[in-house]
Amino acid sequence: MSALHLYNTISRKTEPFESLLPGRVGLYVCGPTVYGPPHLGHTRGPVVFDILRRYLEHLGYQVRHVRNITDVGHLVGDVDEGEDKLQKQARLEQVEPMEVAQQYTLAYNDMVRLMNVLPPGIEPRASGHIIEQIEMIQAIMEAELAYAVNGSVYFDVLAYAKNHHYGKLSGRVLEDLIAGAGNESRELEGQEEKRNPNDFALWKKAGPEHIMQWSSPWGKGYPGWHIECSAMSRKYLGDEFDIHGGGMDLLFPHHESEIAQSTSCTGKNPARFWMHHNMITINGQKMAKSLGNGITVVQLFSGDHPLLAQAYSPMTLRFFMLQAHYRGTLDFSNEALQAAEKGLQRLWNAAALSKGLKASDRNEYTAADIAEACYAAMNDDLNTPQVIAQLFEAARVCNLANDGKLALDQENIAALQQLFHTWMEDILGVKEEQAADSGALDAVMQVLLELRAQAKAEKNFALSDAIRDRLSAAGFSIKDGKEGSTWSKT
Repeated sequence: MSALHLYNTISRKTEPFESLLPGRVGLYVCGPTVYGPPHLGHTRGPVVFDILRRYLEHLGYQVRHVRNITDVGHLVGDVDEGEDKLQKQARLEQVEPMEVAQQYTLAYNDMVRLMNVLPPGIEPRASGHIIEQIEMIQAIMEAELAYAVNGSVYFDVLAYAKNHHYGKLSGRVLEDLIAGAGNESRELEGQEEKRNPNDFALWKKAGPEHIMQWSSPWGKGYPGWHIECSAMSRKYLGDEFDIHGGGMDLLFPHHESEIAQSTSCTGKNPARFWMHHNMITINGQKMAKSLGNGITVVQLFSGDHPLLAQAYSPMTLRFFMLQAHYRGTLDFSNEALQAAEKGLQRLWNAAALSKGLKASDRNEYTAADIAEACYAAMNDDLNTPQVIAQLFEAARVCNLANDGKLALDQENIAALQQLFHTWMEDILGVKEEQAADSGALDAVMQVLLELRAQAKAEKNFALSDAIRDRLSAAGFSIKDGKEGSTWSKT
């Protein structure tokens, strides 16, 4: 079996993965800014890095998974000036900012739980690590790479760039950034405090209207957006760890600034691998409130949105996302979700079918080849679409064997059964969704199958066919075999 290879954004190459400490992996993933209900765009990141974690653990690693909660310092427009996103929402709802944070943190965690995402080992909040952020800012100032002005502290990008490459992660060229910033108005609030427009806030002085503020060596204020992840990843994973993950929208300036801050304190790039997943579009368009295509997770699961033709289950959404490579754009549409729903059901039907296959004394297919292909796909930068293609191959084999068109011995039948369990449930994290009272459904279906068998025995083929057709219209498939009839959802 080939070794695991992952695409590293900072080198722009797919590289063999080897952890810093044998058998252990430190994984930090940027979590949500909790100022609103989780929407479709929030779903991809948790699933992508859940797959990574599950596969690393399957390979035998012990993973320390840290995913933060941003509840302070992230300003509207992702800039250094203006209103805090949580504070703005709190003002609109007429509640305390921490009430907003608590409400939407719970909503986010409910969403990822429904999607069968394993909870992180550590889920730190920015507001709970103010001391660590202040200490890190002080260290950056001692390195003469930051400066204080009127109670605020800014990172000095030009001073840092004398000995380091600012832009190596994102590919941005500092000279171009300076030229672009020079064309902007210097009259923006607070810009006159900066030595250079590309300098970014490590700490901001709080005005009297700013509710969330803390004491610091520079006066009352609050941390900048980028410093929180540098401080929290360092606290729980050390100066250098294995993997830092997030969305491509965070690549610049957030992750680029993280590298600059951490390197200023420790002399090290905090993560050896930087992994970024791509975005979700809707019918080829970027999600935006102005376009009316912002779908919340609650709406997706209930079907209550003008763009939705029906409700979609959490596992349908998860399976849909895994059908595209994590670094590619994922376009959401009703047709794509409906196809994913049907495809997932086909795989569950095959998994159930594998448990009832009759062994032959000869064998015409080697199931181990499918498992080997699945490992090869996952080791190639988590190529889940190829894994799913192999699972459909396993489903084809099960159907052929069930129809008597392919001979399988007991060893290969057991291998197929294990394949579905290992790859669908353990690694891809797709669990079977059943009706709340599946026992009652089984009993009802058994009665209908017995009535149909009785009709066939009495040569009442009109009734027999009518039962089959009505069940088919209701979403159930009936298969007749030598041992009797079986049913499955279609």
